[in-house]
Amino acid sequence: MDLGGYEVSVRNILKAGGGVFGLSALLLLFLPATFLKLLGLDTTTSLQWSMRMIGITVFALAGNMWQNAKQENLENLKRVGLVMSMAAMGLAILTLLIPTPLTWFAYLYATIGAAFSLAYLFALLGKKFR
Repeated sequence: MDLGGYEVSVRNILKAGGGVFGLSALLLLFLPATFLKLLGLDTTTSLQWSMRMIGITVFALAGNMWQNAKQENLENLKRVGLVMSMAAMGLAILTLLIPTPLTWFAYLYATIGAAFSLAYLFALLGKKFR
């Protein structure tokens, strides 16, 4: 499917998102207590372990995002962009629903997720906004 030249934008957003997710993965893996504190959550051993498990998954997702940015099939690239748009908005919403008073970091994290979600949508639907 022809994305009207916006495939370059989707590819760049995937690469940038992969970088952000990669940094998040490292934080989750090596400094889970810091991540939890920044979100205003408890820093129990079991929660830190959970954050490390999530960190491994986020690391894999970051790698997949980077690889999918090289996707030759534009229909598949579009699907990846749509999935990532939904995932990024889901992450933003869930961050704002954390069962604790929201911190500056929670707002920042949610804003970054929402910005990526909208960036994917604008790139995919860009032809309609000209």
